[in-house]
Amino acid sequence: MRKETLTTGEYYHIYNRGVDKRDIFNDNWDLERFKESIKQFNQIEGVGSLELYQKRVRGLDSRSLSMSEPLVAIVAFCINPNHFHFILKQLVDGGIAKFLQKLQGGYTYYFNHKHDRSGSLFQGTYKSKLIHNDGYLRKIFGYTNQNYLVHDIPSNKLPFIFASDKEYESGVFNFVSKNEGQEMVELFEGKENLQRHCKEIISIIREERGKPSLSEADELPL
Repeated sequence: MRKETLTTGEYYHIYNRGVDKRDIFNDNWDLERFKESIKQFNQIEGVGSLELYQKRVRGLDSRSLSMSEPLVAIVAFCINPNHFHFILKQLVDGGIAKFLQKLQGGYTYYFNHKHDRSGSLFQGTYKSKLIHNDGYLRKIFGYTNQNYLVHDIPSNKLPFIFASDKEYESGVFNFVSKNEGQEMVELFEGKENLQRHCKEIISIIREERGKPSLSEADELPL
C-alpha cells in the first residue's frame, strides 16, 4: 500500500513497468486497448467494464455522450513496450491513485483474459515523484515526452511505442490536456523551442548513459 499522499493541484512524474521486466503488449490490439483505457478510465465516475461501456457507446449517438470530470490532467506521456511514463496534474483528491488503479487493474484483467495468464502484470502499484519546480518540470518533460529515444528498442517492438511528442509536434492535443499542452508550449515560448529542448535533454541523457536496453531500469533525471 502506498504511504505518501499526493497533493491535488501538483504535478507528478508517474511511472511503472511490467513485472519481471516483461512486455505489457503482445500485439497492436493490446496497445490500442491500453490507449482506450487511458481515456475512458480518467473519469471521476466509474465506467465499470470497458466492454459494457463500449456496448453502451455503440448504442448511442456519439454527440449525446459526455465524459464526467477527469481525475488527472495529462501533461506528457510515453508508452514503451514494457513500461510507461506520465506527467500528471492531480485534479481531485486521490485522482492519480484512482486513475492508475483503474488503468492498471482494468488493463491487467483484459491482458490476462486474452492471453490466458494470471497474476500481476505490473511491478507493484506505480512510482511517483513530485515535480517541485519549473526547472525540474522542464527536465522531466523532455525526458518523458520522448522517453523511447532513451532506450535501445528492438525494431520488432517499435510499433508498441506511443508518446506525446507527436501531439506537441502537431499542436493537436488528444490524450494530452489541451490546457496543459498549451501551457507547456507557452512555458517553452513556442513549439519549436519545446522540440529543441526535448532533443537536447535526450542527447544529454544518452551521452551520459549510452542507450540502455529495455531490461535495464530507468535512471531518472535529478
